[in-house]
Order: sequence, then structure tokens, then C-alpha cells
Amino acid sequence: MNKKITMGVTDLSFHRTTASLVSNVLKSMGFEVERIFSPHQENFEKLKTGEIDMLSSAWLPSSHGIYKSDVEKVELLIELGLHYEPYALWGVPDYVPEEMVAEVADLLKPEVVEQMRPKIQGINPGAGITRFSIQMMAEYGLSKAGYEFYTGSEDDCFSAFEAAVANKEWVIVPLWKPQFLHYRYDIRELKEPKGLLGIVDRAVLLLRDDKKNLFNDEQLKTLDSLRFSNDIIAELDYKVCREGKPQDEVTYEWLVAQGVI
Repeated sequence: MNKKITMGVTDLSFHRTTASLVSNVLKSMGFEVERIFSPHQENFEKLKTGEIDMLSSAWLPSSHGIYKSDVEKVELLIELGLHYEPYALWGVPDYVPEEMVAEVADLLKPEVVEQMRPKIQGINPGAGITRFSIQMMAEYGLSKAGYEFYTGSEDDCFSAFEAAVANKEWVIVPLWKPQFLHYRYDIRELKEPKGLLGIVDRAVLLLRDDKKNLFNDEQLKTLDSLRFSNDIIAELDYKVCREGKPQDEVTYEWLVAQGVI
């Protein structure tokens, strides 16, 4: 009989893609995998209570470090693998002239305020990029200049960007790598010298220490050896989100082609 493992997945497309890769590896080991999809913070609560055995993927130390510390008040966590190296960014389409908009402070220039869409559409409130963006709005005085930051769904954020690009509008997108928009569009990152967007994180699989006995040493070693990258996740994510291909099929084919399974 297959051992069952319950994996928490942050309910955003690139997290679903990464979790699908991990899930296919676990299935190849003979596990039955149940995936539970929740927002960022809620996932860590479920990890804390033991409702889930593992989480794919945690961004450490910057974005999710505070949540991990909270879980470890009750249960130690094991970090496995390096799925990719994510970081938050604010970007603009590459047709916005770099000599006019190269860094966040440039958004305050009157000639930029005049052309840039004032609405900055973000994702859910628990995301690191959302926390960082709210701080940026205050620190740079962007609200006073007429900009407004909104939280919303993942699709709200991406659709707003794609609609603006379709009309060649100037638009700011609070984003991160990896994300499928980077595979399709040339998005220029704005310099942010104050360091408000956090640092480059490590995306890892978190396993509750009391669940490691579900695995043998070889299996843990395999999970710890998983290496993807920002570009790989962005490409696989694009195939699912914009080409409509089945997620587990896309990730399975990639794993087979790479000789991982």
C-alpha cells in the first residue's frame, strides 16, 4: 500500500507548478500525494497544526521567514532542495524608456506621473510582494503623487498588466521571479536602492520533522537534490497558464526529459 503524504501548496500558479514537480517525484517514489491549496500564511498555519506534512515552496529567509519561525515554536522543520531563487520586484514594460524610468524614485517625476497608470494592481495581502509594495508606497511618497496600490487575485494582477501592454500603456507591475509573464514579456526591473523589496530568497520544500520517518535516507536525499530555476519555473508555468496544457503532464514530461524520474 502506498504511503500517503499531504502537501500544502501556496495557491499561486508558479507555486502550483513547483508543487506539481515535487508531487511527480514523490509519486515516482511510490507515495500517494494529496495537495491542499491555501494562501501563504494559511499554509504555514496548516503546517503548524499538522494538517499538512510538507509545504512547497517556502521562500526563505525574506518572504516567509516570519511564518516559518512561528511554526517552529511547535515543530522543527527540515529544508529540502533549492527549487529556485525567488525575489520580489517592481517592473515596467520594456517600451517605457529607461532614461525616464530606471528606478522607483523616477515614478515621482511629473512627466512620468502624467503618463503612468496610477493604479498598481497587486496580489493577495499575505504575499511578501504585497507587504513590500505597501511599504514602498509610503517610503517613496507614491500615494501623495497620485498612485494607488490595490490587493486582489493573481489574475487581477496579471490581467491588468497584459491589458495595459496590449494598449502600449505605461504600467507598473509588482511582481517576482519566477513568474510566467517573464517568459512572454520583456519586463524591466526598477532599481530600488532602499532595499524595501527584500533579498533574493531560497525556495525550498519544508517538511515537518515528525514526518521525516515517512521517508528513507535515499528519498530524503533525492528531495534535497531537486534543483529547478526561475527560468524553468516561468516556462513551465507559462505552458500551463497561457497555453492551457495539463499541469502534472507538463511537469512530468520535463522531469522525464531531465532524467530526474
